[in-house]
Amino acid sequence: MIKEEIIKNLREVYDPEISMNVYDLGLIYEIDIDKAHVNIVMTLTSAFCPAADTIIAEVKEAVCKADGIETCDVKVTFDPPFGPDKMSEEAKMVLGF
Repeated sequence: MIKEEIIKNLREVYDPEISMNVYDLGLIYEIDIDKAHVNIVMTLTSAFCPAADTIIAEVKEAVCKADGIETCDVKVTFDPPFGPDKMSEEAKMVLGF
C-alpha cells in the first residue's frame, strides 16, 4: 500500500540533532493521500530548529519517491508540541525515555 511506502521512506529522513528518523520521533502527525498528491502535517523538535528547512525538503523528497506520488505539501505545526509521548517505543528505548 502507498501509505506504508511513504512511511518507509520517511524513516530515511533523520533529525540531525537527535539522529533519529522523523517518523519514529513522532514528528509526522498526518499523512493525507489524494491521488498523486500528499499533504503532510508535521512538527519539529523545536520552533527554533536550525535544520527545519532541510528536514522539510527531505520529507517532501522522501514522500515523492513513493510510486505514483508526484507532489507533496508539508505544513508545520507546533500544536500539539513535540514530546516523548509521540515517539515510537523503539525511539523511546534508544533515546532513554
